[in-house]
Amino acid sequence: MLEDKEPIATVAVRDLAVAKRFYADVLRLKLGEESSEVLTFVAGPYQLFVYRSQFAGTNQATSVTWAVGSEVDAIVAELGRRGVVFEHYDMSPAKLEGDLHVFDGFKVAWFKDPDGNILSINGM
Repeated sequence: MLEDKEPIATVAVRDLAVAKRFYADVLRLKLGEESSEVLTFVAGPYQLFVYRSQFAGTNQATSVTWAVGSEVDAIVAELGRRGVVFEHYDMSPAKLEGDLHVFDGFKVAWFKDPDGNILSINGM
């Protein structure tokens, strides 16, 4: 039934104007469709829906992950230059190397959008 259908990530935000600046200007996602309640960003063949909600930022787990492979170090460095502040978690046995949590060569960096939604980037 759904095994060959593409899922779409959705993120709740309080202020669409603030979210638009973050996702378009900081993360450099291309803005697709836009309405008074929903922004659709395009990343390659994928979409990210950002919508207005009173429950924005209440999820305490990762909302969206980008798998970036070997570009993880460069992308994390560039986002840091753009002002993104990365989260640091105690995740033993992972080692924190700069802003990256490293698990046997697998690397993950977590950060939050302006509403506190947790986003991540991972790669090798």
